[in-house]
Amino acid sequence: MSTDSLHSSAVELLRSWNTQAPEQDSLRHAYLAFLDAQPNACLRRSVPGHLTASTIVFDATHTHVLLTLHPRVGKWIQLGGHCEESDDSIADAALREAREESGIDDLTLGALAQLHTHPITCSLGVPTRHLDVRFAAVAPPQPDGKLPHFDISSESDDLRWWPVDALPHDDGTEIESLVAAALAQLAARQQG
Repeated sequence: MSTDSLHSSAVELLRSWNTQAPEQDSLRHAYLAFLDAQPNACLRRSVPGHLTASTIVFDATHTHVLLTLHPRVGKWIQLGGHCEESDDSIADAALREAREESGIDDLTLGALAQLHTHPITCSLGVPTRHLDVRFAAVAPPQPDGKLPHFDISSESDDLRWWPVDALPHDDGTEIESLVAAALAQLAARQQG
């Protein structure tokens, strides 16, 4: 558990990620260049920008996603946030954030689904850029067939299961493209 292992995990993940989408491959190369230039690229203290880790959480049937109404962003988005020095890897950061924000402890994390970069004024209080590394995760099946119970954390104004075919209005958050990429990643994993 160190800044070095977190940084190394991000580099390794991005070097090995095969994406067929040209814009995602371009972002992958930009992230790798940023990681090469910034030793603290995974930590919020990197003022020019920093990698963040997020997770789109699906129910066991992959028909619903759990979204948070983010208090700072004011929109429905996936779960996630800043990496911490105690995270062993970028994937561990994504899973920790998803567990903390949902109260669902037994999530199964899938592979990298998408990259997304956006300007934001985060907890640093100054404009910066988030280089978000987005994973897919699946909640365990429920014996009664209902959607899994969740707990709303202090980091959310609301938390809700949304049908994948009836997502909230996008407003530039690109949730629909994330859901599509994550579903494709989950389907490929089931086949292979």
